[in-house]
Parts: sequence; structure tokens; C-alpha cells
Amino acid sequence: MEFFIEIVLQFLGELLLQLSAELLLELGLHSMANVFERPRNPALSVIGYLLWGAIAGGLSLLLFPASFVHNHVLKLANLFITPIVLGGCMMLVGKFRARKEMHIIRLDSFAYGFLFAFSMSLVRYMWAA
Repeated sequence: MEFFIEIVLQFLGELLLQLSAELLLELGLHSMANVFERPRNPALSVIGYLLWGAIAGGLSLLLFPASFVHNHVLKLANLFITPIVLGGCMMLVGKFRARKEMHIIRLDSFAYGFLFAFSMSLVRYMWAA
């Protein structure tokens, strides 16, 4: 039972770290949204969110140099599970914003939320101790 609780807590640690990074990025992008009124190229947005995720992953290593997940197999699973969960969270944020008729950015979708979280997870997977 302790092993199961430890695994769940490890995944939650990684999830919360990445969720907080995505929400901070979203907050920053929403504050700048009116500056960039013209439509963006989706391919450039993909590259941008991958870069922002990698930067967030690198910065997270400064604060948390050790991975919350210690088992190699679980770290590999976390590489895919956490971005899927966070993509879903960002999709829910987008739906909430749409219902409230608030401005929506690309990060408020599953795909872009997943891309950001995946690149952050990949950096943490590769370099976290």
C-alpha cells in the first residue's frame, strides 16, 4: 500500500509542477493577447510552445533538480501520462473561458497544452536526477 501511495505522490508532484508552469505561461500570454491581434501560423505556434515548454522544463530543474518519480519505468510512463492529463486540463480551461466569453489563446486547447507539457516533461525526463 505504501508503494502505491508513493507512486501516486510522485506523479502528483510532476503533475503539479507542470500544471503550475502552464498556468503561469497562460496568465502571461493572456496579459499580452491584445498585443498580438493578427492570426498566427499554427506551425510557428507549435514550435513556440515546444520551446516554451523546454524553457520551463529547464527552469524547473533549477528549482527541483531531482525528479519526483524515481523508477525508470514510471518516469517513462510519466513522460506521456502527465502531458495527456495537462492537455485535458488546458482544454477545460479553454471551455471555461469560452463559456464566460473570455479571450482564448492556443494554449487553451488540448493539443497546445499537451505540446507544452510534453516538451517540459521531456526535458525533465532527460536531465532530472
